[in-house]
Amino acid sequence: MKLNVFIDDQPQAIEVPDSMIAEGREFFAKMDADMDKGWQMGRTWVDEVNTEQRCQIAADRLLTAIEGDNESMKMLMTAYILYKLPKATDVRIDTNGEMLETEFIAY
Repeated sequence: MKLNVFIDDQPQAIEVPDSMIAEGREFFAKMDADMDKGWQMGRTWVDEVNTEQRCQIAADRLLTAIEGDNESMKMLMTAYILYKLPKATDVRIDTNGEMLETEFIAY
């Protein structure tokens, strides 16, 4: 599966093998368990994190992984987004510290 990632209008296509999505479910469950406790999203505390917000959190971690050249985290966060939003084709990651402004596009 492929996700087009836009950071400051700079595109990057990330290909994730379907097997990674299936194999990552245990890791994804741990992420979800952490987020079930609520999450600080920029300046806003969210008590009950919905699916889109979970993916916004993962996209923020994806940004950090890309900036830090952490290939394994980049692939895991992309796989998580595609697992939660399988119809997503693009993500525009907010780089101004407002995770809630990150947008997902599905075609």
